[in-house]
Amino acid sequence: MKLDHTKIKTLGELKSAGYKSKSIKDELRENLLSKISKKEEVFEGVWGYENSVIPELERAILSRHNINLLGLRGQAKTRLARLMVQLLDEWMPVVEGSEIHDDPLNPISRYAIELIKEKGDDTPLVWVQRDERFFEKLATPDVTVADLIGDVDPIKAANLRLSYADDRVIHFGMIPRANRCIFVINELPDLQARIQVALFNILQEGDIQIRGFKLRLPLDMQFVFTANPEDYTNRGSIVTPLKDRIGSQILTHYPESVDIAKKITKQEAKLDQRQSDKIYVPEIAMDVLEQISFEARKSEYVDAKSGVSARMSITAFENLLSTAERRAVLAGDTQTVVRLSDFMGVIPSITGKIELVYEGEQEGAGFVAETLIEEAIKSLFSEYFPKIDKLQRKDAQTEYDELIHWFFEGEGFDLLDDDPDATYRTKLDAIAPLNNLIKEYRPETSKEDSYFLKEVLLWGLVAYNKLSKHRFVQGFQFKDMYGSYIRGL
Repeated sequence: MKLDHTKIKTLGELKSAGYKSKSIKDELRENLLSKISKKEEVFEGVWGYENSVIPELERAILSRHNINLLGLRGQAKTRLARLMVQLLDEWMPVVEGSEIHDDPLNPISRYAIELIKEKGDDTPLVWVQRDERFFEKLATPDVTVADLIGDVDPIKAANLRLSYADDRVIHFGMIPRANRCIFVINELPDLQARIQVALFNILQEGDIQIRGFKLRLPLDMQFVFTANPEDYTNRGSIVTPLKDRIGSQILTHYPESVDIAKKITKQEAKLDQRQSDKIYVPEIAMDVLEQISFEARKSEYVDAKSGVSARMSITAFENLLSTAERRAVLAGDTQTVVRLSDFMGVIPSITGKIELVYEGEQEGAGFVAETLIEEAIKSLFSEYFPKIDKLQRKDAQTEYDELIHWFFEGEGFDLLDDDPDATYRTKLDAIAPLNNLIKEYRPETSKEDSYFLKEVLLWGLVAYNKLSKHRFVQGFQFKDMYGSYIRGL
């Protein structure tokens, strides 16, 4: 039933309008069923979970369960919890002045009960919008029972001249104040075990106990917890009785394809409109960017238990555009296209987002980041150009012989990081075998994309040990593997 919250101001008017109380879990359930029946998207902007996490989450809501979202960092756990707010009714009536969102038809606090007893149908109401019905707490070791549940307030007792035995001296914590709301505790294993024990009664019986008071507050709440599997061993665990009281535990995961990962990155990246207008990003550049994360998740240098957050691709994309933008400004170009060499600018985004194992620490974060970029190019190379076999006969001919011979006959080829666009294109156009390979195997490629593909060809041949690549202060030099050495003899 939809009520006009602008006209209903008292308890009597609420009753006359036919309002009926319902629990928050029933509220979520009814609105979810309505959206499903209308084929409306429930968790908008969450990609890759359509056939896995979202159906499980919907089943948990329909079952009226408290929920634990378990997964590695950067898997949209908190975003899913925040989107549950859209399943609440738009407006909720509350007894005016109540600290714990008392339902006018089913009050539970002493304040609301006494006010309704005194004023009856004239009891004033206020309306709370659904966005204000979301409470979130990050579990940290310094969180106390008083923070979450509440405690005796000696100042209130002194001001009101009340005994400590009077329940009016209680100062409610975050959870009672989130009555009839969604309450999220992030990183639950970080919460000390004795604090987790304080949640037992709330989850099972729906009531709270404060400092020995014989106080029963049947709270009406939807709990959502998030946890990282790594935390179970590193910083703590969810105590077994608490875990037993959580209705559904749902496992989240990383995007399973590059296409889904690209959608997430483009949606979440915070870009200046001028960057978007000035810089063209070839689709293959986005493929390389996302493939870096996929390579990191299986790299021997990266700690797989820690995970590689989707935030790595997002911040890397922002850095990539900023690198191209800076280069264009230095060169005086009004428009530019992302280059493969611009990917050196995303290294700080990679090193700040991955946890290295011992072997990775020995090699160094910068080396690991460059290796991941090279591995990403190597993985995508065969999708665009003929595959290079690891084992080939010595006299076997390949599609790349002409290009390799071009480097064998030359002294090397330099691409500077800050070359103006005109210079950059002229240099690449001067390599005739490179142009021929693009025409033969990627004839549909646009002019803007072709230069990035030319760089992919060079980097790919380096990855397969057909050419050599040397990084110097101002850019890259590509050479043949052995010709310069032979000529020097």
